Amino acid sequence: MDSAETTKHLSRELDAYAHWFVAPDPAVGGHFLALTLLAECGDTARVAREVTAVFLRAAGAGDLVDDAQLVVSELVANVVNHTVPDRHLARPGSCRRIDVTFKKYPKWVFMGVSDEDSTPPLLPVGDTFPAALVGELSEAVLPDSGRGLLIAQRLATSVWWSPEEQGGKTVWCRFDLDQPGACSV
Repeated sequence: MDSAETTKHLSRELDAYAHWFVAPDPAVGGHFLALTLLAECGDTARVAREVTAVFLRAAGAGDLVDDAQLVVSELVANVVNHTVPDRHLARPGSCRRIDVTFKKYPKWVFMGVSDEDSTPPLLPVGDTFPAALVGELSEAVLPDSGRGLLIAQRLATSVWWSPEEQGGKTVWCRFDLDQPGACSV
């Protein structure tokens, strides 16, 4: 990447980062939805997938549905299968809370999955295997855990996490809608 491309890339990243903090403006094609689920309910991942599809289609980003459903399903499954609420957030006999946030701007879709566990997720660094080799590998040689986050990293433009003020964390994914090869809105 030359310096002009690097500058353009950094400018796009800063623009996306700035939008991540604010609520989308409906007057300019923005959409927002927040959903609360319970980890112990049997249909949690299915409901998250269905709401993802409804939100994206209503927001005009229907081409993103398949990838976004897979990503949100993996992130919700991580909460269901791996999180233990922080001591001050845990309530005996209660269900674990999962908050799913959707923000759609004309250029981006942000999806966040929040839980009550402050333990940072183990986001894989880079590709574990070269792309050409992945198709030939059997599942036996893939890592036992972290595959959901690998899938998210492969499908989304960007994946990161942020701690919550009261405890817990949110894993975020960004899909760029104005990139070549991205869904067209």
